[in-house]
Amino acid sequence: MVAASRRTLLGSSLAAATVTAVAACGGTDDAGSGGAREGGTLRVGALGSVEALTKDPHGLLSNNSDFLIMSLVYDALTVTGGETGVAPRLAESWAVAEDAKTWTFTIAEGAVFHDGTPVIADDVVASMKRIIVDMDAAFKVPVPPEQISALDDRTVQMVTEDPNSQLPLLIRLVSFTTRQGADPTAFNGTGPFKLEDYSDGNARLVRFDDWHGPRPLLDAIEVTRFESTDAMMNALQGGQIDLATTAGAVSARLAEESGAYTVHRRPDDAALPIVMRVADGPFADVKVRTAMRLIADREALVQQALSGYGRVANDVLGTGDALYDTSLPQREQDLDTARDLLAEAGFDLDATYTLYTIDEAFGEVAGAKLFAEQAAKAGVTIEVVEQDAGSFYDQTWCKADLYTMFWGTNDSVAFFAQKVLQSSSETNETGWASEDFDRAYGDLLAATEQAAQEEASHRMQRLEYDESGYLLWGMADGIEVHTPAVNGLSEAPGFGWVLLEGAWLAS
Repeated sequence: MVAASRRTLLGSSLAAATVTAVAACGGTDDAGSGGAREGGTLRVGALGSVEALTKDPHGLLSNNSDFLIMSLVYDALTVTGGETGVAPRLAESWAVAEDAKTWTFTIAEGAVFHDGTPVIADDVVASMKRIIVDMDAAFKVPVPPEQISALDDRTVQMVTEDPNSQLPLLIRLVSFTTRQGADPTAFNGTGPFKLEDYSDGNARLVRFDDWHGPRPLLDAIEVTRFESTDAMMNALQGGQIDLATTAGAVSARLAEESGAYTVHRRPDDAALPIVMRVADGPFADVKVRTAMRLIADREALVQQALSGYGRVANDVLGTGDALYDTSLPQREQDLDTARDLLAEAGFDLDATYTLYTIDEAFGEVAGAKLFAEQAAKAGVTIEVVEQDAGSFYDQTWCKADLYTMFWGTNDSVAFFAQKVLQSSSETNETGWASEDFDRAYGDLLAATEQAAQEEASHRMQRLEYDESGYLLWGMADGIEVHTPAVNGLSEAPGFGWVLLEGAWLAS
């Protein structure tokens, strides 16, 4: 799988466990406060290449610029937000039957397309079936298309094959709805902004006054596509844009040093694990994997590899989950215990172990090199080999004994279970096969009560913490850089940065 398809898989992912929608969108800095004002045009920079441009909201949205435009023009049924990580959008509410398979989604009252046509359930059904059947997206919605139907004009029913208490999160920011029978590339959405002008991935969007949600304060948003972060930051410094999205730690550090711009940090945004193969090879012994985790000086990794723009993590993927188990003891560097465990396991300290890495995210290569230096203090010799994207995803990912990984989304424990941890996952990055973990994951999906979901999720996390092949040393911040006039940006991690309908400009 290439990096672009992983990007789609990440963008349409889980965030936390919930059964009914009770959270409002919220999640902004200052929107709605006494200082908020209406009016103005927000000029936004976003990364994207001309080769990957698409006008189809159901296509492979590998450009940040395309994904931002689609997220403002179209409504997904659910989006990132709220205390549980999922919030209503086109669906104002949802509920699940006792079988944990039969879901009903109620369309927001008053929802209309930008051409004035009311949204009906048939539009949602047609869009979902197109996503599942026709688009061959990397992310698979776990609902058979024949099990999606309209119960009435405002109610959509989806029936999963197996119990799945996570469905509202699985369709978060992926279920963009287009008008049935119309051109899906016509930008006729139902979102808070409508298209006024488009050219080569650059767009001017104006407020849609008939949007069913809270009225946006901005008159318009102009999205400019940039091929590189450097070009985007130059445009910010030159006064051509007001907001540089997903700008990264280097840009943040330079902006803070200049004092002329504001750095917006979304904590706990992206995961940077070191992956050890569990199925066979030098890291098959759990004692060796535990020793490797105890070798890591996590605080040093965060401060040096991430320049401090992140936080220490604890070897469990899914730190954004509302059910994340904070009672697990935080692992810290303990070289003496690490050496003892390696000796007990008969680990070969005379061998050299290759740690493959890729320059896919800020801090990934630097983290690999720093960890190799830390490992040397425990007598483990690691050679860091940097690969290009093609070699990495063809030869290393899901195959090598030791490599770094980047998950550009802060998702739920269940998301990572489905994608990389359960025994049957096609992208099981470590080759880990645990019947106990699979059983706990099944229990989580079948549970409709919060207490039962929490119990199952905590079992999964404990098993991952004790046995899996992940050394998750840190979570990187999501970073936007903007002029002081910009307010109301989303706090949501992962792809929550696209939710700009709450932004506003100070006078």
